[in-house]
Amino acid sequence: MSTAMPFAAGTTLLSDVTAVVKTAGVTLRDRYTTQARGVSLDEVVGEIHANDDAVLEVLREPLLRARPGSRWAEDELAGGALPPGEWWVVDPAEGNINHVHGMDDWAVTATLVSDNRPVLTVVHLPLTGDTYTAVAGGGAHLGDRPLKVSAKTDLGAALIGTGQAKPGEDERTFRRIGDSVTAMLINGLVVRVSVPATMQLIHVAAGRMDAFWQFSDVRSGLVAGALLVSEAGGTVTDLAGEPWTTASSDFLASAPGIHAAALKVLAPIV
Repeated sequence: MSTAMPFAAGTTLLSDVTAVVKTAGVTLRDRYTTQARGVSLDEVVGEIHANDDAVLEVLREPLLRARPGSRWAEDELAGGALPPGEWWVVDPAEGNINHVHGMDDWAVTATLVSDNRPVLTVVHLPLTGDTYTAVAGGGAHLGDRPLKVSAKTDLGAALIGTGQAKPGEDERTFRRIGDSVTAMLINGLVVRVSVPATMQLIHVAAGRMDAFWQFSDVRSGLVAGALLVSEAGGTVTDLAGEPWTTASSDFLASAPGIHAAALKVLAPIV
């Protein structure tokens, strides 16, 4: 568990948010088929937007009502610091590209961010019914079961992962991703490169993977996993080793025993 100040409203609010996210998950599940939808880029983008619109209609107002005074972060692909206060950072279809291509690696996420630090999150996987939750100072859970990160201390034995944060990132970012994958292939055991980030970070929180890094500040893909990993006993920083917030430009979440070694490999990649 993290040493963060406990989030006082966590228990009651978590129950309300979980119910809202599960209801939204039904909407997204009902839109799912095992066949890819869309052939042209315009068609694929249209399917993605249709998923977002349908699920946001179920999520937005109930979440805002659940936390009076909270605000809504509109652009799910935006990064950087938010203004002071409480904000809902939501991805109505985390892994939307997988959903519209008939794959099963997708979820609905809702995270309350207070002064640029996540304090409560729910990640629901509609196809399996699994629900991952975390509250600052209250631990991370899969259903009722507490989550705990890996006990590994050897990067050479680690299953680690990364991926792009969004389409159309700049060439420098893509080259850094490629260089970092090569470096981790040399220094780690196995490297996964996939999207979305949250679906790898739940594995880190559960101890099934050992680390995840990303050259990105896209909030919606990182806030849920950052809280889950930290509350499961992991270490979450930027690639300079400083504590991660939504203002950070890059991201590393890992088991404590391999964090320093992962930083040593990744920090020089510019």
